[in-house]
Amino acid sequence: MVIEWLKFHVPPTLQMYFVEQDLAHWTQALSTQPGFVSKEVWLNPAQSDEIVLIIRWRTRQQWKAICPNLLAQIEANFCQAVGADNYCMVEAGEYEIHKLPHLHVTAPRAESETPLGTAG
Repeated sequence: MVIEWLKFHVPPTLQMYFVEQDLAHWTQALSTQPGFVSKEVWLNPAQSDEIVLIIRWRTRQQWKAICPNLLAQIEANFCQAVGADNYCMVEAGEYEIHKLPHLHVTAPRAESETPLGTAG
């Protein structure tokens, strides 16, 4: 699995509109593409003008196979809806997810907890 990671600066007063338009334009179009898995929107409570979009793809090849003309058209429509001066992509990244071997981790018990099946 591959993660497409996009960070934007969007004025706080326009963030919900940005998210709504992203859903209407980008998410709707990308979700029909082969390899699309899911998308999340992250809002940073410590940085009020920051939005991070996380898009999961089955493979990098499927993600990169999307027609550039389609991407340009989606961006043009999105830009027209939101306004080019109302958002700025400041960072983009790509990450691969690697599965770790199964690890059995047991959280330590608080001293006040008693083992199951024993009287306290």
